[in-house]
Amino acid sequence: MKIISAVLILITVFFSFKHGWGALTMKPKPGEENMMTALGISRPVLYVIGLLTLAVGVLVLFPATFVAGSVINAALILLILILQLRAGNMKAALIEIPFLLMPLAMIWLGYPLYKG
Repeated sequence: MKIISAVLILITVFFSFKHGWGALTMKPKPGEENMMTALGISRPVLYVIGLLTLAVGVLVLFPATFVAGSVINAALILLILILQLRAGNMKAALIEIPFLLMPLAMIWLGYPLYKG
């Protein structure tokens, strides 16, 4: 179980930094519809989401903030899922479900190196 938890943490950290940095540096290409615009997310809100996503990548690394990071991660994924449903994009919303289950499984499994 500790190995699975450690792998989930590594995956979460990787995706958090990848998506967080992508949200902060996103430059929409001319003529292409931006996914965030279709979801109704403005540029300032996208920056906040990007910063929170980067924070998740740091928070899940430490036992004291592991649960808080996982809860923020689940909340962000749930937000994106709801916005996808509101925009009528059922396929994208269904794709988010496994990613929503990941932080919940991490909370259930616990921090792998915690000795308390």
